[in-house]
Amino acid sequence: MGQSIERIEGLVKTIESLPDANARSSAIALVQALMEFHGEALDRLMEIVASTGADGYSTFDQFADDEKVSSLLLLYGLHPLPLETRVLQALAKVRPYLELHGGNVELISITHGVVRLRMQGSCKSCPSSSITLKSAIEESILAVAPDVVAIEAESVPAEEKSEFVQIQSFTDCQIPIGTK
Repeated sequence: MGQSIERIEGLVKTIESLPDANARSSAIALVQALMEFHGEALDRLMEIVASTGADGYSTFDQFADDEKVSSLLLLYGLHPLPLETRVLQALAKVRPYLELHGGNVELISITHGVVRLRMQGSCKSCPSSSITLKSAIEESILAVAPDVVAIEAESVPAEEKSEFVQIQSFTDCQIPIGTK
């Protein structure tokens, strides 16, 4: 899937760099119109699936578990699982790895796409351990929630006050056209 997204991003950049302003505007309008059409059709598909009752909701679970379908639904603002649920699932998935390294993580809040976490423990004798754990958490969250804008981690050593540290901001990673 990564190659498809990279190709799309490359084509969007090509469109944005067209020297002819009319051609650029027309190409962007075409992409936006196609995305609006696809978004409306996907929304209708979701309504049809939901109308089947329990079987439909089971299908939504399958959509959420499929990487390509999940990403497509996110692009159109139709993902069946809320952001908080996806983040909690990501943390549950990475938690055993964190515990192996003497660490843990807790979700504090999600506000405007910014995920705030509380980091607990980790190997104090190895400075790279904390970075490795943060990286594992970040990868796990972004795999299921690429719509996250930023991740901030609050570290809580027993003898120190907690403070927020920006892990990474993702605002530059968003596709600029056609998103809802």
